[in-house]
Amino acid sequence: MRLSFVIPCYHSELTIGSVVEEICSKMSEKPDIDYEIIAVNDSSPDDVLTVLKELAEKDKRVMVVDLAKNVGKHGAEMAGFSFASGDFIVALDDDGQCPMDKLWELIEPLYNGYDISIAKYPIKKQSAFKNFGSKMNALMAQFLIEKPRSLYLSNFSAMKRFVVDEMKKYDKPYPYLDGLMLRTSSKICNVDMEERERAAGVGHYTFKRSLKLWLNGFTAFSVKPLRISAILGLICAFIGFVYGTVTIINKLAHPEIQAGYSSTMAVLLFIGGMIMMMLGMVGEYIGRIYICINNSPQYVIRETINMDRENR
Repeated sequence: MRLSFVIPCYHSELTIGSVVEEICSKMSEKPDIDYEIIAVNDSSPDDVLTVLKELAEKDKRVMVVDLAKNVGKHGAEMAGFSFASGDFIVALDDDGQCPMDKLWELIEPLYNGYDISIAKYPIKKQSAFKNFGSKMNALMAQFLIEKPRSLYLSNFSAMKRFVVDEMKKYDKPYPYLDGLMLRTSSKICNVDMEERERAAGVGHYTFKRSLKLWLNGFTAFSVKPLRISAILGLICAFIGFVYGTVTIINKLAHPEIQAGYSSTMAVLLFIGGMIMMMLGMVGEYIGRIYICINNSPQYVIRETINMDRENR
């Protein structure tokens, strides 16, 4: 048995050392299980790469992937997955919030028929804005990619080897891990545990990053938004036809009625806004198709440390 831990790192020079140390301490409880730790530096502006190199020098089981540019958490995890060789792969954050003391509880369902196990936090220890964003992302996943209502998605998860192998086949830009997991297997469970406080520093998942991730999920694995646009277009066309018919009949019946400027402008603005929204949605899909056709890389690796086969 071999475990692979994949950790995307960004602004975590103060926390990644304790995260790696806790993993090693937890794994020492079961010396018969081999393991590797794959830390991915997502072009972090702080000195986390230096810390990772020091950790890798002390322990050959710590492997480092240094990305040439920032690609976001999901892209960094995909880079880590490409090097993972374990029978089970555990994905976790670099800030110490993932309860590593519950590792064996997280992995246990994989021995009992499940393919993916995800930590569930009854109380999320994050800002109100991030809680709102998480709820919106959950609703979007439930509607667009058919996430079960009862399934909770979080950043602390364990997967079987074949799940990660299937996810790695997606080599296009804009990876969305929740969608990749949900389309790979339906045998997914939650494990209740308590989320920890962040070990140090503050979160760096800005509104811009959250919006970008939400758009990835919105457009990556479903054409439902385009279908909704078509339905809205038909509804608006029907309303416009009915309104126009009523206006003509009313004018014929009462010639003295003056045409209303306000109502005309309201209709024009409504129809124009709907058209622009639908064109923007179509444009988002076309833009992503164009980028995929250009073979834009999911990530670019500058260097790796401890990835030679003797150490694996």
